[in-house]
Amino acid sequence: MAEKRIVRVGAVQIAPDLDSLEGTLTRVLAALDEAAGKGARFVVFPETFVPWYPYFSFVLPPVLTGAEHLRLYDNAVVVPGPVTDAVSAAARRLGVVVVLGVNERDHGSLYNTQLVFDADGSLMLKRRKITPTFHERMIWGQGDGAGLKAVDTAVGRVGALACWEHYNPLARYALMAQHEEIHVAQFPGSLVGPIFAEQIEVTIRHHALESGCFVVNSTGWLTDEQIARISPDEKLRKALTGGCMTAIISPEGSHVVPPLTSGEGILIADLDMGLITKRKRMMDSVGHYARPELLSLNLDNRPAAPMQQAAPFPANHGSASDEADGPGERIAAAADGASDQRVAVLRGAARRSEGRG
Repeated sequence: MAEKRIVRVGAVQIAPDLDSLEGTLTRVLAALDEAAGKGARFVVFPETFVPWYPYFSFVLPPVLTGAEHLRLYDNAVVVPGPVTDAVSAAARRLGVVVVLGVNERDHGSLYNTQLVFDADGSLMLKRRKITPTFHERMIWGQGDGAGLKAVDTAVGRVGALACWEHYNPLARYALMAQHEEIHVAQFPGSLVGPIFAEQIEVTIRHHALESGCFVVNSTGWLTDEQIARISPDEKLRKALTGGCMTAIISPEGSHVVPPLTSGEGILIADLDMGLITKRKRMMDSVGHYARPELLSLNLDNRPAAPMQQAAPFPANHGSASDEADGPGERIAAAADGASDQRVAVLRGAARRSEGRG
């Protein structure tokens, strides 16, 4: 019998500091210390927690979001940079695998980005949400298929998706096909109301069952004071309540510990990794239960780039006189050679035709 493997994990439900990147980062580092002090070796934070989720975009019309959007730019995370250095150092010091959601700034664009740090502090994965939802499309750019991958960490094979990416079955299948053992789900929390929490629960429990993996989900929290600050319109403040479902789900689709649906806190649970095989023995959706000859996924995992550069001409190619020629002469010579080849082919075809006649 294989030795029983237990992984203690922590899912953090927490409020950001809406005033500064540094304030929210301080909260992240304090939560890491607390979770590690409870024995956690894998810790998950909410979607785009650093510096904060753009709640303003959900309750303000686009014409009024400019100032807050620019403030988000000013406080966003550059990867790599001071924020990743600080989290990396904490992960290494504590021996903890960390999954952190950030607003990433890449020159003139922001992205909803998930960062996975291994227990030695190395950044194992930087992935961007492939399709921001509804109001989020005014805030973030789109990610690419390069981030749809599971990575090996000190606690096992980890995959991650953000929020409604879980409603894209092919995105989920891409991670399932890479045999993720722990799936990270991150949602904003404090949004839409209780129905959002119910939808999150259905979604993550279904993925755990279908993938045969554990799901660790973290949602954010807003205080009453923060809600009032985000929305001056009292009628809209209900849209910034509820929607919290910080939870840890087993491969059999059940809660490992009761979920956290209000307030701040850290869920701690021990994952019996043997339950993965127990589930997959019955239903392995990318193995013995799959029918790849009928249904399969085609994933383009190339990083998207706004510009492609042609490769330079090979060095030391051709004679010394050829190398002395400029690129224009070399191109003209190549074109002449191709033309001579076509003429030779046509002449040969004409002779064969005459012979048949």
